Amino acid sequence: DRGNEFHRLVRIFLTEADVEPLIPGDVQHDVESFELNPSGTQIAYVLNVDGISSLEVLDLESRKVERPPIPQGVISHLRWDTLGMQLGFSLSNAATPTDAYSFAFLTREISAWTESETGGLDLKSTPPAELVRIESFDGLKMSGFLYRPDAKKFPGKRPCMIQIHGGPESQSRPDFIGRWNYLTREMGVAIFFPNVRGSEGYGKSFLAADNGFKREDSVKDIRAFIEVLKKDAQIDSTRLAVMGGSYGGYMTLASLIHHGDELRCGIDIVGISNFLTFLKNTQDYRRDLRRVEYGDERDEKMASHLAKISPTERAGEIKDPLFIVQGKNDPRVPVTEARQMAEAVRKAGGKVWYLEAADEGHGFQKKQNADFLFLSVLEFLKANLL
Repeated sequence: DRGNEFHRLVRIFLTEADVEPLIPGDVQHDVESFELNPSGTQIAYVLNVDGISSLEVLDLESRKVERPPIPQGVISHLRWDTLGMQLGFSLSNAATPTDAYSFAFLTREISAWTESETGGLDLKSTPPAELVRIESFDGLKMSGFLYRPDAKKFPGKRPCMIQIHGGPESQSRPDFIGRWNYLTREMGVAIFFPNVRGSEGYGKSFLAADNGFKREDSVKDIRAFIEVLKKDAQIDSTRLAVMGGSYGGYMTLASLIHHGDELRCGIDIVGISNFLTFLKNTQDYRRDLRRVEYGDERDEKMASHLAKISPTERAGEIKDPLFIVQGKNDPRVPVTEARQMAEAVRKAGGKVWYLEAADEGHGFQKKQNADFLFLSVLEFLKANLL
């Protein structure tokens, strides 16, 4: 990405130290991965287009680009066959757990090599995730993905869960959502995955657009997404919930503070509740890395700003039911972040469910704990969203 907003595909001539871009400079998307064919005449590469993978094959002599008709989703693990006649890849989308496929250039056919176990879940009729594009409060363009329940099974306007990714340098993509299919298929709850400013995949400026003093601009983005969801004829604007893990947990708390009038409830999983205590108590090896993102608390003005935007300082403004989830042994976001937030909301008269696992860290990994958490989330949503 030297001299460019996006990760490009380039060729370096080792003897001359020249760098030659291999795809046009007006391609405003990251190249995520690439694979050279056995004869060295073609390169297959994957572009990240608003979170959707686009597979392209470049002929190095003619510079022509071919785009195999791959279904919408997330592509990984490119592999050529030994003759360069087929291209293998993995694909995940709303209807497909990550499976292996190949594309034959002569026949133009896509073949599935594997069929993942889905526990009896019939995915054949699953629609693709919908790409939703918006302009935020300052005109910045961004997008997210909406998974809808079956309108025949669940007619009328449906409640919606807004799931905010962590990182914040991460990206929600239109891949398989696993057990969250239960919400859409059995509870009739739509799920929306926004990519606010600070998400990766949209260029370096977008990635840095929430750093330091600009932190709450990403919270304003959630309001912009909510306004678009409210105009959707199939979404019940009176039944919106927000959920997120790690940095997404902070975004959940901040959304309940700033947009609580539009929300029914929120679920904060291993989230940051106070930036000053977080930076003080997180593991030493992470502190300087996080200061680049959130701001250096050793600077007096930044410390004052971080204190002002910390959810613990505004806990009294959270009027919606809140579910806080935490692993006791979390090295990234220490357990004190969850405990102090629960205490602050309760002191202010708010309603809090609290779940702490003594044998977990940054997220629940053990199956019995993950199952318990999932069922607890369902009960919380039944009580406060449905």
